[in-house]
Amino acid sequence: MIEKLFKISENGTTVRTEVIGGITTFMTMAYILAVNPNLLGNEFGSAMDPTAVLIATCLASFVGTLAMALLANYPFALAPGMGLNAYFSFTVCGAMGYSWKVALMAVFVEGLIFIVLSLTSVREAIFDAIPSTLKKGVSAGIGLFIAFIGLQGAHLVVANDSTLITYVDFAGSWHTQGICAVLALIGLLLTAILYIKNVKGSILIGIIATWILGMLAQAAGIYTIDAENGFYSLYPSMAFTDFTSIGKTFGQCFTADFGNVRIFDFIVVLLSFLFVDMFDTIGTLIGVSSKAGMLDKDEKLPRIKPALLADAIATSVGAIFGTSTTTTFVESSAGVGEGARTGLASVVTGFLFLLAIFFAPIFTAIPGFATAPALIFVGFLMVSAILKVDFEDATEAVPAYLCLIAMPLMYSISEGIAIGVISYVIINVICGKKEKITPLMYVLAVLFVCKYIFL
Repeated sequence: MIEKLFKISENGTTVRTEVIGGITTFMTMAYILAVNPNLLGNEFGSAMDPTAVLIATCLASFVGTLAMALLANYPFALAPGMGLNAYFSFTVCGAMGYSWKVALMAVFVEGLIFIVLSLTSVREAIFDAIPSTLKKGVSAGIGLFIAFIGLQGAHLVVANDSTLITYVDFAGSWHTQGICAVLALIGLLLTAILYIKNVKGSILIGIIATWILGMLAQAAGIYTIDAENGFYSLYPSMAFTDFTSIGKTFGQCFTADFGNVRIFDFIVVLLSFLFVDMFDTIGTLIGVSSKAGMLDKDEKLPRIKPALLADAIATSVGAIFGTSTTTTFVESSAGVGEGARTGLASVVTGFLFLLAIFFAPIFTAIPGFATAPALIFVGFLMVSAILKVDFEDATEAVPAYLCLIAMPLMYSISEGIAIGVISYVIINVICGKKEKITPLMYVLAVLFVCKYIFL
């Protein structure tokens, strides 16, 4: 039945590989179980009930990831998107002053619009319109982006007033940031060595081994708890979740009071959610599928319509449960890096999210420095896509390069795509190569420019 449903042999994989890939993807995404309730529950933002948000996060991730598995048969996992949850909490609810119920309604409507766009092939057409060179740039850019996220999670890269970022002060913060950075480096080297030696599950082994080393460091007093600055116990607790909390957010988007909502502002919020989610998802699908060799000879992704439909359904369902925009996660590349190629991996990831409702404290104990080696190493695997760009043709290479550097530096997949598309159109038009540009690329370039002006 599994073979028939997911076509395991046809995709050149095994059940064991898919299961390991699904677990790996979940392990690299598990931080969302701690981060999303923290952001949406922040008193200076949307101030939602953290436990309710945690349950909603698990349920939305389960539904979205399972939909991806059953509709599209791809190893892509979904969860409430980073960046979008911060925008939801601190901009829409905090700065603009709207209730979280109104924000959830905007997310719900966004999902409905996406469902229509997915069924009418609009999002598929956008995916196909992006030139092959830019797709390579997107894949490599995502590689740098997730590597940068990993470096931050490892505390190897920290904020700095004069240079914006710098490396950690090992001596000055040895018992917190310093030891985390060292353990992440050990985990990275272990992951790389195991991968080079063709050890199955090397990325997952790296995560677990780094976590275990962290617990040993805590037991030895090398790592110390500093909850005020985000350094918690590395040991999982056996506490259980209060399931009744979901009633505080479930279906609340339909009870939103629009009496004081300015229609133009609501449209701006809706378009912002719509715009970022659309191109984050398309960018992730391009990057991960390109690295996995899932694109066909025309650089198109088979079954992209059901993949985009699954993403759209997850967004609306997530809003009903009570969380911000649910989208395809770039961390799916970790599972792909383990060899996952089918929806079976997504099924595993999805059910782990469902299981996390019961044992959330265990999964939220996975520290960022333990998943960091996986993200940094997968970044290495993905950045190699840039080698396929023709650097002899600057009209192709320069837009890919700009896309590549924009993603990590602007901390956004969608911004990288925007810079890539705008620069591709402008450079090729001025250099007399208009024949390379499709009508839809012109439309996208104009929309991106308008986005920077009006949103």
